[in-house]
This record gives sequence, C-alpha cells and structure tokens, in this order.
Amino acid sequence: MEPDTTAFDGVRPRRATDAVRVALTEARVVLVQGARQAGKSTLMRIITQGHPDATSRTLDDPDMRAAAAADPKSFVDVPGMLAIDEIQRVPELLLAIKADVDELPRRGRFLLTGSARVFALKSVPDALPGRIQTIELWPFSQGEIDQAPDGFVDAVFEHGPSLRHSTTLGRADYAERLVRGGFPEVLTLSRPASRRRYFNAYVEDLIEREITEIGEIERVPELHTVLRLLAARAGSLLVMDPIASGARLAAMTARRYVTLLEQVFLVKRLPAWSRNVSARATGTPKIFFVDSGIAAHLLIQTPQTLLEPTNNAFGPLLESFVVSEISRQLSWNDEPIELSHYRTRDKVEVDLILEHPHRGVVGVEVKAAATVRQDDFRGLRHLAERVGDDFVVGIVLYSGQQTLSFGPNLLAMPTSVLWEVQP
Repeated sequence: MEPDTTAFDGVRPRRATDAVRVALTEARVVLVQGARQAGKSTLMRIITQGHPDATSRTLDDPDMRAAAAADPKSFVDVPGMLAIDEIQRVPELLLAIKADVDELPRRGRFLLTGSARVFALKSVPDALPGRIQTIELWPFSQGEIDQAPDGFVDAVFEHGPSLRHSTTLGRADYAERLVRGGFPEVLTLSRPASRRRYFNAYVEDLIEREITEIGEIERVPELHTVLRLLAARAGSLLVMDPIASGARLAAMTARRYVTLLEQVFLVKRLPAWSRNVSARATGTPKIFFVDSGIAAHLLIQTPQTLLEPTNNAFGPLLESFVVSEISRQLSWNDEPIELSHYRTRDKVEVDLILEHPHRGVVGVEVKAAATVRQDDFRGLRHLAERVGDDFVVGIVLYSGQQTLSFGPNLLAMPTSVLWEVQP
C-alpha cells in the first residue's frame, strides 16, 4: 500500500496569530484554547520564535506534568515569557501564575494553551479575572485552507444588500469540504480510509483520555452514543429527552455528558435569538459540531453518499458547517457580533442570525440545493418585519453559482461567499 500523502503539508498562516500577538502586548496572561490537534502547539511555537527570552513547556510530557504538580511556584519561576502547552492538565498552576503576575504585573508574561475550556472545569480556581485574554483557535477555516479572504462577516455588514459573489463551486465541492473538515492532519490525507482511521482515533482519544481527565464518566460507551446522537442532530434544536432515552441515560447525566463534549471543543451550542435578553437565555439552543468532518464521520457519510437524492444528512450537516465557518471568522474579528438562531412558537425559523449592536441584524438560511424558491425566504421575511430598520440583509446560502435577488434586502448567494469574498 502506498503511503497517504498530499501536497498539503498541514501548515498555513493562521488568522489568530495576529490576535495572539496583540493580546500579548495588552494582557499579562494570554490563553489560546480550542480543539485538540487544531494547531495550538504550532501557533505557540511560531509566537515564541519571535520572543528570544521565551521558555516553552508542554504538560503532555509526563515529567513536566509531575514537576508542575509537585512545585507549581518553582515551575513558573523563569525569566522572560513562559509558554505552557495544555494548561488544563495541571490546573494548580493557575494560582502560581496569578501570584507571579500580581507580584510583577508585566504584559506578555505567560502564553498558555488548553484543549478544554479551562475556566469551565470544576478543578480550576477562578484565579485570573482582569489578568487574562482568551483567544479561541478553531480547526482551519476554508479560507485558511485555500488562502482565501474569509471576508463574509465584515463584507455583509459593510455592503449589506449590495454584496455580490459568484463561484465555480457546486454541491460536490461542498460535500467534499464538509466531509474533510479542517483539522491540519486530515488535510494531509487523501485516502478516505486514512481519514476514517484519524477520526476514529481522535474521538476515541478524546473520550477515553481527555474527557475522563476533566469529568466523572460512569458509562463511557454511552458517551460515544451521545456523541453519535448529537451528530444525527447537528444543526437541530438541542432537545435532551430523545438523547437521554437513545443513550439510556438519566436526563441529568445526558446533559452533563453534552456539557463535557462542549468543554473539549467537539460540539458547540448556538443560542436562541430574541430582543428580550431573558428570553434569549432560556430559549432552546441548536447544536453544531466544531469540525464538520467529525460529524460526517460519526454518521458514516462520504461525499458520494451526501449527494445521493434520498440522503437527508446533507442539509443539516451543511448548516452545521456554515455555523462553524462563521464562528471561526468571529473568533478573530474585533467587532462585537453575536451569533444565534431564530425560531418562533409557530415554527418560523432562521438558521443563523448575526447581530451587531450598532450595525443591525443579518439573517442567514442554509440550503443544500442548487436552486432557490421564494418559500426559502419565509423566515427571513418574518425576521425583517420583526426588526424593522435594523434589518441589514437576509441571505439564503445555496449550492448555486450566482447571486440572485429575491426582493428588497433578500439575496440568494453561493455558500462559498463565506470564504471567497473580500472583507
């Protein structure tokens, strides 16, 4: 068997790099957190290469981990910048870091990475308020992979209904991108069997090692089941009862398992939108996957199966893919834009809402089809009436290749506008 190699070496400039560099000039502690194998260690190495006084240590190393746990104060007592990879493995270090930066409040003193939402862990003390900036690093965006602009979020608020885009991509291209995802290692693999093995090992390692380190898991096989059930509901409302019953778990246990999967950046909740803040907090969120490749793998989907006429997975997976791509752009965007979904009691829906406190509301619907109908804009029209003058534009993303107008402030646009359009 020939080795599985492609021209892609897994290395591309990351848009988060500049954000981290700026944060190090502003905060005493900078935390880069995100999914395991998303590129955090590589980003840390690139950043520290620009700091001759930097010392780097990884807590994946058992000896380093033991030393850090035994004597946290001495572990962080080094001159210059200290970069610590996988900080969640020894959360006791955070109190030592707090003491260090309180004694000498120098900016850029610590650069940390974490593969779990560090400050959501029960074992982590609330040690660093006002002293830390957190930057989320996602797997590669489509724009980072293609070295394209990734400009949709900026462009849609700048140009509104005058935004235009055309592309050569079609349904087959989106199916391939969705199944591939954005993990650097996967991008170096061309054979489906190699990608399957990668995703199998990735999920197994996260559940058997990472999650069991940060939370009590009584029934590991059922956690695998919960993850598969979430994949089947990607892009849908997160209703816990069918997940709990499908995994044969108590509702409280199923809810805790979903939270753990979120803490290790496998899944993410998309909150419900409302002009009423309390209603927004209590509305039912949607669930989507941080990486579409994992969701497709769990559902045993390939680019070929997604394109079959009877396949019902393409639409929901594509919606989850779109949410994750826009979330990536927001992770490096300085504007205070919030992401949510909209659903009324009468089941009028908008897949995705981008809201800027001073620049208005953008609605986005996601369709896997290569054609668009007037009825596809039903939810967007409802949203436009609801928000009035704050409505910027409503866009149906589809698998066609041209921008089409469907009325005032209503457009159908190719899905690739997300990464191909200039800011």
